[in-house]
Amino acid sequence: MSLWLTAAPAQAAIIGTCTINVQTTGTLSPNPTINVFGSSQAGGSAASVTVTTSSLLCSILNLLDCYGLSAPAPVNFLSAPSGGDANVTFASTYTVDSVTYGGSTITRVSNGTRIIPVNLTATKSTGIFPAGTYQAQVVFRCE
Repeated sequence: MSLWLTAAPAQAAIIGTCTINVQTTGTLSPNPTINVFGSSQAGGSAASVTVTTSSLLCSILNLLDCYGLSAPAPVNFLSAPSGGDANVTFASTYTVDSVTYGGSTITRVSNGTRIIPVNLTATKSTGIFPAGTYQAQVVFRCE
């Protein structure tokens, strides 16, 4: 099971840049009852990105909220065995400056470079995940 990150470029009205580099892809591991896959489960690992934001306007005006970061959960797996996507909900989190946020929450940041871990959990509401290979993708955004 893999957790992939895709970076979405900055789309802010602010003149500047936001660069996202995927450092590591994560690993989803099952819980003992095989109805949850998660990067926070034993044997799993978070994906991580390095985000560098830079805006002259933000520097000149000393703004603290120039860019908004988010990492919304996917709606399904990129790939899964037959029945693997049925009755599954996804939840993502990411951590900025030692604070963890829900994936769809937009976190405002100032200029600088940050290493940001991203976690994903897939929960099957009925039954268990069938054996096979799973891949999920979280799109990390800087806007």
